[in-house]
Amino acid sequence: MEKAGVVDMADPKKVLVIIPAFNEEANIERTVDELIRVCPQFDYIVVNDGSADRTAQICRERGYNLLDLPVNLGLAGCFQAGMKYAYREGYDCAIQFDGDGQHRPEYIEPMLRKMEEGYDIVIGSRFMEGRKDASMRMVGSRILSLAIRLTTGVKVADPTSGMRMFNRKMIRQFALKLNFGPEPDTVSYLLKQGAKVAEIPVTASPRLGGESYLKPATAAAYMIRMLLSILVIQNFRQAMSSADSDA
Repeated sequence: MEKAGVVDMADPKKVLVIIPAFNEEANIERTVDELIRVCPQFDYIVVNDGSADRTAQICRERGYNLLDLPVNLGLAGCFQAGMKYAYREGYDCAIQFDGDGQHRPEYIEPMLRKMEEGYDIVIGSRFMEGRKDASMRMVGSRILSLAIRLTTGVKVADPTSGMRMFNRKMIRQFALKLNFGPEPDTVSYLLKQGAKVAEIPVTASPRLGGESYLKPATAAAYMIRMLLSILVIQNFRQAMSSADSDA
């Protein structure tokens, strides 16, 4: 018998891999083929975010499961479209799995096993094991990690990781609420709401082609926006949520 909120490992059809893709013609075939080869037991959906290149065409030619958005919504809207699909189809668990080939499918099942322990969100963390790295990515992740710890009391080693798994309760939140983006400030907000978050160590592969959603020129602005959101804006969001609950 399945316990509430716990994924039944004997029923892999209840797990959906959501693959947001924007102009990923150089990577999408490798990403999906590797996922199918390593994890054929899991369902997946490629969410083409209004790409201007051959991303959607490649998916159709290869027969991939495709949700083709007519316009570019950005990562938040693209991921929410995938979560709406997961909610509508009744999945118990969904994982964000980037279309650039950096996320490795062999970590999906360990994340699922971790979620079975009763967590709402499991993050694939690149920085859990005391890794020494002076890159801008890791420095930024550490700053956001400190901000989350100061405001929630919970340590999240890699809040900027895009490899995140969500249970059914979280799928519903992302599917039905407009301001739930797959970003560190949302993780912070959900922690304040009582969500249980865990991490497992992962290693990311290098991007072979195409451009990231987060270009280097916008990284500093992104960091400032996330810090302000975590340290200030989320407090108002929390208050508004409480007021709505009391109404």
